[in-house]
Amino acid sequence: NPSVSVQAENIAGSAPYSRFDAAETTLQINQPFELGGKRFARIAAGEAGVGAAKARGLNARVAYAYDLATGYAAAEIAQRRIELAQDEVGNAEADLRVANAQVGAGKEARLRSLQAETVLQALRADLDLARANYTGALARLSALSGVAQPYTGVSGSVLALFDTSPAVGPVDPGRSTIYRTALAEREAANQRLAYERKRAIPDVTGSLGVRRLEREGANALVVGVSVPLPLFDSNRGNIAAARAEVAGAEARAEVARTEAEAELRGAIAQAEASEARVRAAQASLATAQEGYRLARIAYEGGKAPLIELLTARRNLGLARGVVLDAQAVRFTTYAILARLQGRTITGDPIQ
Repeated sequence: NPSVSVQAENIAGSAPYSRFDAAETTLQINQPFELGGKRFARIAAGEAGVGAAKARGLNARVAYAYDLATGYAAAEIAQRRIELAQDEVGNAEADLRVANAQVGAGKEARLRSLQAETVLQALRADLDLARANYTGALARLSALSGVAQPYTGVSGSVLALFDTSPAVGPVDPGRSTIYRTALAEREAANQRLAYERKRAIPDVTGSLGVRRLEREGANALVVGVSVPLPLFDSNRGNIAAARAEVAGAEARAEVARTEAEAELRGAIAQAEASEARVRAAQASLATAQEGYRLARIAYEGGKAPLIELLTARRNLGLARGVVLDAQAVRFTTYAILARLQGRTITGDPIQ
């Protein structure tokens, strides 16, 4: 930016300069000129800094998308656990009614009905715990969404998004927002170093002014050039600091690249393993459902003891829980993969 100065000489002194009759008043504009491409280097450094800030913002949005998706999934999982617990309680109540009927008919000892009652009470406690966990998951989801009133439920299913296996894509660390942020910060550091090197070049200041000579009643131009001598400050300290910052940024970028590549390979392997785990859990669930159905028929027909029915029902509940756990792990794996690739869980790129 230019500067403007006004200077008055030969005034308010002793004779013949006691008044303003011999005053020399100068109005001057001083304009510094940045040499050696310093202006463009400064602009490039500023733009690189803006680019790094945008990259950090994008990384933050990707991280938020991941947190929001996992928060919704946690609420859905908690809701499903309530449904599983309710089914367990319903089956346990039906088993207890059958056991009481068997005891009343003299086919079972009172101890058997007490066992069924104990199991039922434990399942009711599990149901209360599942409801409490669901309330907590909804509260966290509400906080992530930034709403004042907590949600009372969720609609739709994010776990079902991966019932059909999506394409995981190639191992490309360049899609990781963490690595892209490191690259942007490295570029910003390089541009700052280039600017600090340019700052060692002295600036030239040109001056142009008009001087009023009162005694002669005349005006005259004043022209000047000012060049600093870099005898004591050649900006070596700032250059050394910027060079060290570049070295650190390059190291962080390389670490981010190797970590992103390793995490992507691990996430892809985990995604494949989670698919196999879900298939195995669903097969076990089908077996447990058939086992419980047969055990119930056998017990109602007096061909099997109550303990076998309770065991079959417990196995069915465990199998349902295993399927839900496997689906939760699969969702988390694909959500991590989406975060590493800079996209949402639906596959849309985050801008």
